[in-house]
Amino acid sequence: MDFNKLTELFRQTNKFFKSKAISAVNTSLTLRNWLFGFYIVEYEQKGEDKAAYGDKVLNKIVNRLKSDVSEISLTYLKNARKFYLTYPQIGQTVSDQLKKMPLMEVEMFILPEKGQTASDQLQWISSEEIIHDWDKRLKELSVYTPSDKLVEKIPYSHFVELIKLNDPLKRIFYEIESINGTWSVRELKRQIATLYYERSGLSKNKEKLHALVNQKTEKLQPSDILKNPFTFEFLGLPYREVLEESELEQALIDNLQQFLLELGNGFCFEARQKRILIGGEYYYIDLVFYHRILRCHILVDLKVDDFSHEYAGQLNTYVNYYKKEIKQKSDRNPVGILLCTGSNNALVEYATAGMNKNLFISEYMINLPSEKELKDFITRKMQELK
Repeated sequence: MDFNKLTELFRQTNKFFKSKAISAVNTSLTLRNWLFGFYIVEYEQKGEDKAAYGDKVLNKIVNRLKSDVSEISLTYLKNARKFYLTYPQIGQTVSDQLKKMPLMEVEMFILPEKGQTASDQLQWISSEEIIHDWDKRLKELSVYTPSDKLVEKIPYSHFVELIKLNDPLKRIFYEIESINGTWSVRELKRQIATLYYERSGLSKNKEKLHALVNQKTEKLQPSDILKNPFTFEFLGLPYREVLEESELEQALIDNLQQFLLELGNGFCFEARQKRILIGGEYYYIDLVFYHRILRCHILVDLKVDDFSHEYAGQLNTYVNYYKKEIKQKSDRNPVGILLCTGSNNALVEYATAGMNKNLFISEYMINLPSEKELKDFITRKMQELK
């Protein structure tokens, strides 16, 4: 064996087992979330606390488990419930997986009934009653993608988009296209938004349309699965290990964070790349501070680019989210600061989200850095870092 063949053997072996490991992570995440949905539906159907159905019981679950399951939220659990109800065929894969496990492990995550042993519980999830329920819902679908194809080939991030489609045939169409085309989740969302299913139905030459679409699609890479928020939260990875920041952007944010803290006029650092969930989508705020003098959150978003109204709108969305979801009664409205590097000139945009300027603007201008200070800082750092 020559040296080139030896190194190629290393490369191919690494690629094979890395792919297997990523696939195993994705399968585990998918089956876990399906079971989450299963637990919710079973509790709603057979639970004693029937008055707590709906959002009330889900919020109770979130409050009880948020310290143990970092990604858990009302939206996350609603998606899990819908995932379970939309994909009954995955039940067979779950049942098959459980049968391969030692009974002591099965006992950890199967809903217990009084007096049941682990063996009883395993028989329960594979019981005629449960299987019949899955079969009944499968017959209502009339046609569906096999469970093994779904679990092995489609990441959970894709399912979050697919369960939004109420038409089963439309959903299956995108399942098959995602599998055959190895679409990224961004590509799946783009094709749904551009009505690929509807265009395919109207097209006289469907094969040609299919070929044209898949020539330009963004392919799913193994690393995409690990970088997906659902996966790194599931694995407990720090956000910054998977977020892709340019070296310039990272250096600017590092310096900006220190600059604001050194001003010494009330900034208290709270978070870097703060993750928030809005309408089922994850967003990240570059820097979050709490200002002890103004008694409000300060949200800072940095764009290594020219100013765009889209950026201002995005920051305003963050500000309004904090105003509705995070702000305490004793707090004032949050403030957003947008920093754009531009090509030569830094631009600073404040998004105040409807603050009462008569009561707050003078204090706001005294305690926050001026636009000139921030502009000078960005300009100076851009020159130093380039």
